[in-house]
This record gives sequence, structure tokens and C-alpha cells, in this order.
Amino acid sequence: MTVLVLLSVLGLITLFSGFSSDKKLPIYLGIVGLAVVLGFNFMGWDLAHNAYNMVVADNYSIAFTTIMTFSTIFILFLLPDFSEKVEVPLAEITSLLLFTLFGAYLMVSYSNLVMLFIGIEILSISLYILAGSKKSNTASNEAAMKYFLMGSFATGFLLFGITLIYGATGSFDLGTIKTFVTDHAADTSTLLLVGVILMLIGLAFKISAAPFHFWAPDVYQGSPSLVTGFMATVVKTAGIAAFFKLFYTCFIPLADSWRTTIWVMAALTMTIGNITALYQTTFKRMLAYSSIAHAGYLLLALLALNNLSATAILYYATAYSLATIASFAVLITVHQAKQSHSLDSFKGLAKNNPFLAVMATIALCSLAGIPPLAGFFAKFYLFSAVIKEHFYWIVVIAVLNSCVGIFYYFRIIVNMFSPTAEQETIEVSSLYKMVIFVCIILSLVLGLLPDLILRCNL
Repeated sequence: MTVLVLLSVLGLITLFSGFSSDKKLPIYLGIVGLAVVLGFNFMGWDLAHNAYNMVVADNYSIAFTTIMTFSTIFILFLLPDFSEKVEVPLAEITSLLLFTLFGAYLMVSYSNLVMLFIGIEILSISLYILAGSKKSNTASNEAAMKYFLMGSFATGFLLFGITLIYGATGSFDLGTIKTFVTDHAADTSTLLLVGVILMLIGLAFKISAAPFHFWAPDVYQGSPSLVTGFMATVVKTAGIAAFFKLFYTCFIPLADSWRTTIWVMAALTMTIGNITALYQTTFKRMLAYSSIAHAGYLLLALLALNNLSATAILYYATAYSLATIASFAVLITVHQAKQSHSLDSFKGLAKNNPFLAVMATIALCSLAGIPPLAGFFAKFYLFSAVIKEHFYWIVVIAVLNSCVGIFYYFRIIVNMFSPTAEQETIEVSSLYKMVIFVCIILSLVLGLLPDLILRCNL
């Protein structure tokens, strides 16, 4: 609870710090404040679960909030240089990022469906504004409107599902729902099953899982690039962690009723994401479809629902976030120099910009699942959790899709190292170099020492 109070107060402080003559003060406050939040967060590790009626501070929530907080800190380090180029207000953007993170905290710490809904709404409303924060850009305004309309529609499914589950079980509390579902597994009511499916649809939208992914490419492309990177990492991590927590805690006895749906959804999400990414001509939109594909891989954990699943999701989300943040940092740097997101703008990047080319190559290799990077072991442990439950065919589909992913990731790598007539040296700020380098080093370390995360007792 202390962490939630600190984070909410930090968001307000950064918002009002915009009146300061130092325009970068909100970012400094945000980074220092998040470091303090991390410290308080770690203090609860391995202690008895601290339940506060509607939220719970356990190892599961602490682990995921830690990953999301580190991702947000990296984003904040990139914000000063980015804001100068796209002219977005620092105080407002920083505070909205923190309020979004607050909603993400609630989404992984809830013990009551009402708190899950509140967390999703706090996160979503902040994101609607962030998506349209580049007010002079038509694409940004369009992204905000599309996200708002589709998000409101998905919220209706989620809220109706919560209502039906309450009507069937008489409670919003996860523990009470779990007990009811376990006691009535043999004679489950249609009301409860419909509620579960509606919640599945609402949560699938939040992680951009097919067939509820149509909003993602346009919203990702139209939003400011740094906001897109935030959506692809923090928001997706919060969504899959909330999704897994609900179904693992409450609905395992009903698995036969919804597992086929998850199976089909995972297969569709991986396939649509990877196949469509092959045809993209811009790096940003390719990363959007790549993000959809990774949502499909993460859905595999909901098929497994065993003791390996939670740590596999945590490891995957960490590896994916590190590689994605590094990729977006390179994308922003190249775009600011060449005013283009096209794949052609990366041609010959290695000749005069070896740092960017090498770092982008390692990040893309991690996303593709090339050893010894963290992305490879993330897929390995996730697939292992699914194989343990004998879902062999979906693993075959996932491996084939991973091969497709390798093709379009390596298409960019080939572009970067191919000779081209036009060359220019791109100036990279020290903050961007630091974030990219740290993300890449952590990807290598987690690939070589995966037990740093896998030994977490979730």
C-alpha cells in the first residue's frame, strides 16, 4: 500500500513541477521517485503476503511491478531529448506515464475484480491522452481516437464479464470466487462461463491478442514513438500478468471450458502478427506486429497454468522489454536524423554508425530468439512450461512462427550492414547510448544467467 501511495503522490508532484523554470525537473523527480518506490517495493520480498482488502503485496506483484518500474525509468531517461524534437510537454507526459504505471501496479496487485477494473481504467485513460500527446500531428490524434473508441468497447466486455461473475458467485474477491468455482466445478452455471469468456475478451484486447488486435498497429504507428515503446513493454507486461493471475487463481477448475479458446487465440495471434510483420515497410509498424506476435507467445502460459508458468512469463516479459526499449531507442535516433520510419532509412547504418547498428542487431536477435541472448531462453522456458502439459502442437506452431520472425528481424540487420550510396553520421545523445547499452548488457547477462529471474519464488 505504501508503494501505491508513493507512486500516486509522485505523479501529482511531477505534474505540478511543470511550473518550475527547469523544464527537466519533472523527469529528475520521476526517476528519483521511482528509485525510492523500487526500494520500498523490494522491502516486501519474501515476507508474509500483505493483503489490504482489495490489493495484495506478494512476490508475484513485486516481481512484475519491479520489471515495469525499471522499464519506465528507461523510458524517462529517453524523454528529455525526445521531447525537444517532438515538442511534447515534459511535466504532463511524465505524470501521465507515472499514472499509467500506477494503473499497471493495480493490475498485477489486485485481489478483487473491482480493483482490477479500476487499475485498467487508470492505465487506459492515461494512455488515451499519451497516444494523442503530439497535438499538432494528425496521426497522433487519430491514434488517440481509435484507442479510445476500441478501448471503451473492450471495457464494456470486461465490465459485463465482472458483473456476470459477481452474479454467479456473489463476490468480487478472488479468494471467494476461487472457492465457489472449486466447489461448483461439476455443475458450473452458464452465467459464470459467459462471464469468464467476456473477461477473456476484455483482457485479450489489452494485450492486443487476435482477433482483438486491430487497434494496435494504427495506435502504435500514430502515437509518439516513446509512448509506443511504453505501450509495448509496460502495458503489455501489466496486461499479461493480470490475465494470468485471474485465470490461474480462479478458473483452473473450468479450464476445459476456455483452454481451447486460448489455444486458438494464441495460434492466431502468433501467426497473424508474424506473417503481417513480413509485409511491413516501416520499422515502427513492424515492431507493432512483432508485439502482437509476442502476445501470442505469452498466451501460451495460460495454457500451461503450472508452477513454471509465472516465472516463464516474468522472464519473457523482462527479456522482451529490454530488447524492445533498445529497439525503440535506435528507431527514435534514426527517425530524428532521417525523418523516416522506413526500413530503407536503416540501410548502411553500420558504416558510419557502428554503435547503433551493433546494438540494434543484438536487440533484434533477442526478439528473434537467438542464443545466447535472453530472448532465446525466454521462449525456451515458456515452451517448456507448455510441453509439460502436453500441448505439443501449439509449440510446433510457435516454433514455426519464431522462424518467420527471424526472417523479418534479419531483414533489418541485413539492411543495416549492406553498402549504400548515401551515408551520414548520426549523433546519439549520451542518455540514449546509456539506455541502449544497459538494455543490451542486461539481455546478455540474463541470457547467460537466466537463473537470476527463474529462481524467483513467485
